Amino acid sequence: MKTTNRPSAALVLETNNLRGTTEKERIVQSLERLLRHLGAQTFPLRELDEIVITHDGLSPREQARLGEAMGREVRFLEIGAEVGYYDAKNRGFDATTADVVVFGDADCWPDPAWLERLLTPFAADPGTEVVAGRTTYRDDLFGIAATAIDFMYFPSPLGEGTTRNFYANNVAFRRDVFAARRYQPAEGIYRGHCQALGLRLAADGVRIRFEPAAHTTHRFPDSAAELLRLRLLRGADTVEITPYLGRAFLPAEWQWLSRLGPLSPLGVLSVRLGFSARAVGEQGLSEIDGARKAACLLLVGGISAADAVGSILRSTFGARFGVHDGGFRGKALSYHGDRDRLATAAA
Repeated sequence: MKTTNRPSAALVLETNNLRGTTEKERIVQSLERLLRHLGAQTFPLRELDEIVITHDGLSPREQARLGEAMGREVRFLEIGAEVGYYDAKNRGFDATTADVVVFGDADCWPDPAWLERLLTPFAADPGTEVVAGRTTYRDDLFGIAATAIDFMYFPSPLGEGTTRNFYANNVAFRRDVFAARRYQPAEGIYRGHCQALGLRLAADGVRIRFEPAAHTTHRFPDSAAELLRLRLLRGADTVEITPYLGRAFLPAEWQWLSRLGPLSPLGVLSVRLGFSARAVGEQGLSEIDGARKAACLLLVGGISAADAVGSILRSTFGARFGVHDGGFRGKALSYHGDRDRLATAAA
């Protein structure tokens, strides 16, 4: 039975990051495994008013199989392989009518209390507009280092318990807030649209409540080659995001600092490196110290160096590394191989 004092709620799952394989059965198996896992949520899935899964072309038989795995009615929204990650989220949102919409990713593995922690603030306070959960990679040395780079959270001046930023794989919006802003087209950016939207929310005075216990674990790509490609893409994104950061944080007379060619994004990466080094061991994962912390800091430096290469190649030669948000040039990254480790860790 639905709790009467909470707003209606929808869950939107996109399958963009399962595309990077030609094996259709592998995609279905990965999604089926996630949907069965979601059945253990402390917030019962039957209390969600809507569940929407965007996809490239699942057959009716595959949809029935996945609906059985979820154990309730699901709306499958076919969007086509040319639709990018953020546009898939926009279209999934448009297919819902609920007061609150939760966004998750098919390459993430949520903790059992994930939905409950994201949705409770909306029921407790009608003024809650956005709730961001905590996303990390897996809890090992490399995962801790990569988390300190890719999934940092910065306190917001808009109030205690708020954050300046969020990640599109783990966030919930009040309907009117997202409908008025949504993800905007940004040619050339791979995964930076949520940063741009976070800056806009801050400029509009919209508070993003941070709920670290709403935790989800993001998979790594399937192979070392794809992991390197991800780092190059992350570095290239810095080039595209730097002007947004300049407009948000630099006074008018200092805006030129964000227009210094390759130097500006490298400056952003240098500042990020300092924050990442300080964040090691502070992301809700295992505590590390001594030799393990030193090794983790070396990994942070190595990952940052790979990102810097991607930044230089984008700003100097216009390299795109085969992927952009409006679709895919070449093969997408693939996120299937880490699922067993995530399942073991979650158990």
